[in-house]
Amino acid sequence: MSQGKRRRRLRLFPKQGYIMFIVGILIGFLIFSAVSFMFPSEGPKGNGNEGLPSAIEFEFLYTSEKQSWVEEVTPDFEHWFYERFAVTVDVNLVATGSYDAVNLILWESELPTVWSPASSIWIPYLNQKWQEQGHDEDIAIDSTPLVLSPVVIAGWASFFQKYNVSDFSDLHQLVVDGIDYKYGHPDPLLSNGGAMAVVLEFAEAFDKKPDQFAVEDFNSETALDFVRTIESKAVEYGKSTGFFGRWAAENGPSAIDCFTVYESVVIDNSLKAMNKWGDSLAAIYPQDGTLLSDHPYVILNAPWVNRWQRFAAAQYLFYLLQEETQDKAQLHGFRPANPSVPIDESIFSKQNGVEYEINVPTLKPLSGEAMETLFTVWPSVRNPGV
Repeated sequence: MSQGKRRRRLRLFPKQGYIMFIVGILIGFLIFSAVSFMFPSEGPKGNGNEGLPSAIEFEFLYTSEKQSWVEEVTPDFEHWFYERFAVTVDVNLVATGSYDAVNLILWESELPTVWSPASSIWIPYLNQKWQEQGHDEDIAIDSTPLVLSPVVIAGWASFFQKYNVSDFSDLHQLVVDGIDYKYGHPDPLLSNGGAMAVVLEFAEAFDKKPDQFAVEDFNSETALDFVRTIESKAVEYGKSTGFFGRWAAENGPSAIDCFTVYESVVIDNSLKAMNKWGDSLAAIYPQDGTLLSDHPYVILNAPWVNRWQRFAAAQYLFYLLQEETQDKAQLHGFRPANPSVPIDESIFSKQNGVEYEINVPTLKPLSGEAMETLFTVWPSVRNPGV
């Protein structure tokens, strides 16, 4: 994508937290410098706990949506780190799904220093499951968003114009009115995008914000029927949001009318669809609010993480939030999470099927208990024929 006009944007996240984060990075730098002075490179070595190591290795367990961006910028970070500290750092990149990552951590099949699911909705869920294993403290205590991509109802512009769709209630009403259409989203048991889609459907069904969900809400047959009605129009449950954008662009309006995905999927496929079918893909931001796929960066409070890994991971976060690095994320369809970085208006534009500013509320995550209950009721509301 070409670079274009950039201007300051509506702030999705306040600057609170970023100031404390920067202060923490500076304190870490001073500590590292002091230890470097006390233990020169020829001094004590070991597992990274006795003195300054000559090399640091840590694992970054993250979701595949941002894989192309992460793989692009990580080698530059490793070079940047060595230039500043004369210490080699090796970031072991492991990409997987958000739900799978939770299980890998709980089973200790992977021992990451840093975990970055696609959305903060997974943090309470991981902490709940971690404590259920007998741990006294949360494993995910502090998090910082890396990049942003709101969940949208995507589909053909002509379909939205014909039926004036603005939220999930409109999709429900189309079914009630006997209007046939083809819908889809990823499976919530396989994909963060799918989980977020179903959370937003239940938010409409309950007439509640996700952070207000109670476990007993899922006993409401009226709410279950609301979601079941929308899901009755599903023609596909894929493993990823990207599948739906590619599928629509390649196969046209006869394949699917609308689908719930990340905004970045629309950016990637809208012009392709227009060039092939004469109809563009567009994003609808649910008027009652949407969830942000905010890709939180979490340095785990885990027994396998040592202080040098924690320091290097903090520097990695600092690097990922730099303007140049965030600008590279925009080229992959992500909005910058650092509120001081201007958004690229040539990317986030109506021409690419999306809005420059998000003028609907951004919703907070649901609790871990509510998330687990949603997974439990999902088989009863999904389209059994898909």
